[in-house]
Amino acid sequence: MDILLLGEYSRLHNSLKEGLNELGHQVLLVGTGDNFKQFPSDIDVSSKIRKRFYQNKWWLLVYHLTKYNHFKKDIYKNLLSILPKLKDFDVVQLINEDAFGIYPNDEIAFYQKVFLQNKSIFLSACGEDTHVIKYYDDGNMRYSILDPFKRNPALKNEAFFSYKYLQPAYQKLHDFVVDNVSGIIPSDMDYAIPYQSHPKTLSMIPNPVNIDKIQYKSLKINDKINIFFGVNRFSFYKKGSDIVLSALDIVKEKYAGKVRVMLAENLSYEDYIKQYDAAHIFIDQLYSYDQGFNALEAMAKGKCVLTGAEKEFYEHYKLKYDPAVNVLPEVDDVVKKLSGLIENPDRIIEISQNARRFIEEHHHYKKVAQQYVNTWEKNS
Repeated sequence: MDILLLGEYSRLHNSLKEGLNELGHQVLLVGTGDNFKQFPSDIDVSSKIRKRFYQNKWWLLVYHLTKYNHFKKDIYKNLLSILPKLKDFDVVQLINEDAFGIYPNDEIAFYQKVFLQNKSIFLSACGEDTHVIKYYDDGNMRYSILDPFKRNPALKNEAFFSYKYLQPAYQKLHDFVVDNVSGIIPSDMDYAIPYQSHPKTLSMIPNPVNIDKIQYKSLKINDKINIFFGVNRFSFYKKGSDIVLSALDIVKEKYAGKVRVMLAENLSYEDYIKQYDAAHIFIDQLYSYDQGFNALEAMAKGKCVLTGAEKEFYEHYKLKYDPAVNVLPEVDDVVKKLSGLIENPDRIIEISQNARRFIEEHHHYKKVAQQYVNTWEKNS
C-alpha cells in the first residue's frame, strides 16, 4: 500500500511509519516538527520565517499587536506548494483534525484538495479536538485536562489552546473532517472513551512503539532512587506539572539522601529521551486514564512509570499485572505513590519488568502497524 500520514505531535506517525515500512508498505510523512520537539518527517512544512531571526522578530511583533499569525499562513503556503506530491495514495491518515495547527478555514481548504486526489481517508483520535474537548467540558470524565482551568479562572490564557476547539471555526473544521473520513481510530482510552458512541468510530489501536530502537535496560538501584519528570511549559497545567513539582518538593524533604530528582524542560524529542536514561521512576501526565507516548517509550526502556492507568485501561487490555503506577492528579496521591515505591524498591524493579512486557505484548510497532493495515483495508 501507498500511505500518506499527515501531521505529527507525539511520534505516533513516525513509529507507525517504521512499522509499515517493515511490513513492506510505502509511506510519506508530512509534518511541522511540532515546535521545539523537532519530530522528523519526509516533508517538513514548518514555517521557514520562524527560523530567520529578523523575520521571526517582526512577525512576532505583528502577532502581539494584531493577533494575526503569519507563521500559520507560512505553513499553509508550504502545504499548498507540495500538493502535487500528495496524490494517488491508497490511504491518507490525519494525526488529528487540526493536523498542522493552522487557521481552520485554511486547513479545510488544504484537506479538500488532498481528499479529492486520494482514496480512503482516516482520522486518528489522538490529542485534543472538538469532540474530545466538548466531552471533557461536559464533565463526562472523572477528571480531565480541563480541570485545572475550571478550578482556576486565572489560567484563562493557558486554557485557550484547549477551549479554542469549541469555537465555531474549529467546529466547522471538525464537521468537515468527520464528514469526509472513512473512520476514526482512537489511540488510547483518553480518546476512545469520548468517541465510544460516535457513529464513525472504529476499534482503538494502541500507539505503536518501536522496540527495536528502544533498548530495554534492567534497573539497578545501588544508591539513590532517580526520579525523572519532564516539564513542558506549553502544557504545564494540563500535564499536572504544578501538582508533580509540589509533590516532588515534599518527597525530596521526606526522603533526603534517598532520592535524586531529575527535571528537564522544553527539550527536543532526541534530547528528552537521553535525559531520562539514568532514571528509575519516570513521571508523566496526571490527567489521563491511559499512557501517552512519552510514558510508553519510558516503559519500553524499563522505567517504572507513574501516569494514568485507570480501571478502564486494565479492563480494555484484560491485565493481570501492573505495567505502570496509576496516579491521580492530586499532590497527596503523587506523594503516596512515590513513597510506596521508595520504601519498596523491589516494586520498582517488578513494575519495570512488567512495563517492557506490556509494550511488547500490546504496543509492538509491527503488530500495531498490521492492525492499522487491517482496519484500513476493512473500512476503505
